[in-house]
Amino acid sequence: MANLSGDLDTVFHALSDPTRRAVMRRLVRSPASVTELAAPFEMALPSFLKHLAVLEEGGLISSTKAGRVRRCRLRATGLAAAEGWLGDQRRLWERRSDRLAQYVELRLTREGR
Repeated sequence: MANLSGDLDTVFHALSDPTRRAVMRRLVRSPASVTELAAPFEMALPSFLKHLAVLEEGGLISSTKAGRVRRCRLRATGLAAAEGWLGDQRRLWERRSDRLAQYVELRLTREGR
């Protein structure tokens, strides 16, 4: 369980930054070079590379190097841990909401409303 928690922390940390989310949105279309990914952002390349490292550590992207060009692509399984956790939370809160609705209906019925 601790490993799953660590994975979740890493994924959510990676997704917590708007620059990294923008990179993820761009990579949905197709793999891209670091130069292509960095172009829209007004920051030094070393700073941008730190963002890519966080995404890679989170398992959200992978990169390969051919000559002097590093290309990044989304990892299809990268969001699985977060998706599973969010699904569990959604089901938990839906059950709680259903129980609350049942309780309110029962109270209103008992009060004759």
